[in-house]
Amino acid sequence: MKITELLDLKGIALNVNVNSKDEAIDKLVDLMDATGKISSKEDYKKGILARESLTSTGIGEGIAIPHAQVAAVKTAGLAAMTVPAGVDYESLDGQPAKLFFMIAAPEDGGNTHLQALAKLSALLMDEAFREKLMNAQSAEEFLHIIDEREAIKDAEEAAEAAKVNEGQYKVLAVTACPTGIAHTFMAAENLTKAGEAMGYPLKAETNGSEGIGNALTAEEIAAADGIIIAADKNVEMARFDGKPLLSVSVTEGIRHPEDLINKIRNGEAPIYHAEAGAAPAAGGANAAQGFYKHLMNGVSHMLPFVVAGGILIALAFLFDDKNAGANFGSSTPLAAWFNAIGGVSFGMMLPILSGFIAMSIADRPGLAVGIVGGLLAKSGATFLDPSAAKVAATPGFLGALLYGFVAGWIIILLKKVFAGLPKSLDGIKPILLYPLLGVALMGVFASAVNPIMGVINSGLTSFLNGLGKYGILLGIVAGGMMSIDMGGPFNKAAYVTATGMLASKNYTLMAAVMAGGMVPPLVIALSTTFFKDRWSEEDRNAGLVNYIMGLSFISEGAIPFAANDPIRVIPSCVLGSAIAGGLSMLFNCTLRAPHGGIFVIATIGNWPMYLASIAVGSVVGAIVLSLWKKPLNK
Repeated sequence: MKITELLDLKGIALNVNVNSKDEAIDKLVDLMDATGKISSKEDYKKGILARESLTSTGIGEGIAIPHAQVAAVKTAGLAAMTVPAGVDYESLDGQPAKLFFMIAAPEDGGNTHLQALAKLSALLMDEAFREKLMNAQSAEEFLHIIDEREAIKDAEEAAEAAKVNEGQYKVLAVTACPTGIAHTFMAAENLTKAGEAMGYPLKAETNGSEGIGNALTAEEIAAADGIIIAADKNVEMARFDGKPLLSVSVTEGIRHPEDLINKIRNGEAPIYHAEAGAAPAAGGANAAQGFYKHLMNGVSHMLPFVVAGGILIALAFLFDDKNAGANFGSSTPLAAWFNAIGGVSFGMMLPILSGFIAMSIADRPGLAVGIVGGLLAKSGATFLDPSAAKVAATPGFLGALLYGFVAGWIIILLKKVFAGLPKSLDGIKPILLYPLLGVALMGVFASAVNPIMGVINSGLTSFLNGLGKYGILLGIVAGGMMSIDMGGPFNKAAYVTATGMLASKNYTLMAAVMAGGMVPPLVIALSTTFFKDRWSEEDRNAGLVNYIMGLSFISEGAIPFAANDPIRVIPSCVLGSAIAGGLSMLFNCTLRAPHGGIFVIATIGNWPMYLASIAVGSVVGAIVLSLWKKPLNK
């Protein structure tokens, strides 16, 4: 029902002076009576006052909408009034009410007054609309303003309804990567653009570092032909129950969006059933991909703790007295404070890693068991030494990694064991049975395995720390791996290994890995800047952004260029990254924070040579790429 159909010119009064809420109600009741839509002013007013006794209908922003549905109403109607000076109407925001709409609905009129109330509330949220109503010079103009705005609102709602009815979003997507920085949004952008180009509109939800963006609604999910999950970490899946669904890596969403959309359009996607309790199968999905996804879920949640803690600890050394000797890093109050706070954050690395790996495998019940496993990996507790007072070597990162998976498997096992319990006992499973038995079993496993994992971790740390000049080779390999797939499994393998070594106080490999990861975008940026004839205008413009991405340690900036010309771009970037990683190791550069790029340069050990390593690798890579590519005019 249109608002203007309910509002009679006789029921509109402008520039009214009233001194109280009661006077305002009396005036509005008089206006309603003048329209002939009520049979008894007294009975109608009683209904208005009864509604006001529940809570004030002064909704704020200077608006009041008193209303009643009583037998005294003959036909649904509205009355309106403006009070420029305002009146205290006990509004929810405590401000005077200036614009009034009174609704009358017959007792047997269904939800007419609720529909009108909802529509009015939506329209009146527009400040410009309210201002126009307050400035109206006549009842006719007042009514015309409402009619005009209501027509616009109806058109907007019709357009939205048409979109849903026509299935405007034929396919929906969810994109997510472990860090939620670049891959997430690049995949969303490519999928959306591909959908538009193919005439098959697509909406993409991003699970980024700042949370969920462009969230999918229940209506959109119900209307869509299918769902694409392009993610390297777990996303909320129960909402897609019964829908055709493809689950692939986030890089597939970047590189092959058309193929994924075509599979949905051609009905090639399997139906996802949430009750099965397993992750949806992607094309070619296997145990290795499952391992990777669980691992990345742990790493993505761990990183903020390691980044923050690593930088704060590095600041402690930066601000401390260089002659402090054995107390270097905590000899002054400021340095000690940075060290302590950073240590708390950094100390969460192992339990968070283990906990969220377990949660990825077994959902929320796995979290507590995984965190306990990570703490046991950190302490090194054994059956003979539960307090870890005499432990010589702890399992560290490798132990936390293992215990995260074991914790998840323990909960999966317990779910199967207790599957036959009565429904009435479902409530005690996640609160009592899973955590109690899970933590106990985790304690047994970790206490038995800790000595073995401690020896392995200690041996690996000693090996890496003792590489000496051979460490350059490790830097070359790790740096090069950062460019092989720029965010894919090779990249993450090098990155996770280096991050794990931070727990063992090996900071050189992390520096080499970050140097290698910064190079690919810088290679592209330098080539597009100094060898313009090799690139189109669009490429040159896009190349400028890669300066920022490279300096920020976002390797993914080079992906679009690598996708267009992998034969030349990838080898050139790998070469540049390998050189940067090797030089970083040669100059014994160190890094305590596993992210940040140029923004954490002050915390990097031997930073001048670190910058030189990145510069040399970037320049060499750019020259090789530019000489390899032929000028466009040829």
